[in-house]
Amino acid sequence: MNRCQWAKSELMVAYHDTEWGVPVHDDQVLFEFLCLEGAQAGLSWETILKKRDNYREAFDGFDAAKIAKYTPRKIDKLLANPGIVRNKLKVNSVVRNAKAFLAVRDEFGGFDAYIWPFVGGKPIRNAWRSPKEIPAKTAQSDAMSKDLKKRGFNFVGSTICYAFMQAVGMVNDHTVGCFRRGQVR
Repeated sequence: MNRCQWAKSELMVAYHDTEWGVPVHDDQVLFEFLCLEGAQAGLSWETILKKRDNYREAFDGFDAAKIAKYTPRKIDKLLANPGIVRNKLKVNSVVRNAKAFLAVRDEFGGFDAYIWPFVGGKPIRNAWRSPKEIPAKTAQSDAMSKDLKKRGFNFVGSTICYAFMQAVGMVNDHTVGCFRRGQVR
């Protein structure tokens, strides 16, 4: 079975075959992916996937309303948790992003209603033949990054935004020949 070249380990194959590129419209799942993509900065996605269950437990299932109320004591507890990436800037960004997420949700009636227009409301379906062709960022991820930052989010650079867009199916970057490319329309 042909799949994208990056899906090599058992964990990455399972992620590729069931999640990556599938359009997501659930606000809580979108928030989770935005946080995890920020945590991944400078690390491998496989590292974050290995820690994902720990993240879910540590960050109250990515319930933005709960996270927005985290105290300095709670943040110190998170920074002592070996199950997550214990980077103070990244941990604090989850709390900051939760507050910004709630404001966006209130303004637009949902984060989904805010985020999907960056791709015209439907997935962009690319036709890359090789992983080398896949860009690290695009005009859409540049615009998303700029607007998220304006709204108070951080760890949302254009490259992180593009990875987020791929993960939540805003962009279908399964390469031509990958069995999942046609399945995630």
